[in-house]
Amino acid sequence: MVRSLLRLWALSLMLSAVLAAAGERWPQPLPIVPAAVALLVLLPPLLVLVWLGFNWRLPAPPEGGGTGERGESQNYQPREL
Repeated sequence: MVRSLLRLWALSLMLSAVLAAAGERWPQPLPIVPAAVALLVLLPPLLVLVWLGFNWRLPAPPEGGGTGERGESQNYQPREL
């Protein structure tokens, strides 16, 4: 999973470098369109969220039933006072 995340990060970094280089050579300033800016700002994090939602896996529960409530072991017997 770490390898695929690093690959995604490297791809994003390369895309950013290409866009920055293209911006340096653009002949005239682009008009600011609020809807396009919002889409460019919000879409990448939403895509990462969707990707994580589909690829995130919780570890399997431990064998033997796991733990009791509030993290106590199942064989815990409170002492009487």
